[in-house]
Amino acid sequence: MFTTLAATAATHAGPWAAGFGWVFFLIPIFWFLVIGLVVFLVSRNRRSWANGGAEGYGPPWARGASAEQTLGQRFANGDIDETEYRARLEVLRANRPGA
Repeated sequence: MFTTLAATAATHAGPWAAGFGWVFFLIPIFWFLVIGLVVFLVSRNRRSWANGGAEGYGPPWARGASAEQTLGQRFANGDIDETEYRARLEVLRANRPGA
């Protein structure tokens, strides 16, 4: 009789007796991961805003490259000719801060 009672209790004890008790721990782990992801994304965006958007992807002039680098890129792309490149480069170097 005791074995029958124990077998009946084991089948009706719910998910804990069936070996699914570990599922209970997935809920807090899931929320910790979600909150951690949100904190990571917010802090990453704040660092980017603090640097004036200097980090990140895109063309060099959008990442905070120097004016000379931007001018060199425009010359390499064929947007300006050599005469215009040299004239603008001379103006940039003459008006360089701290020179």
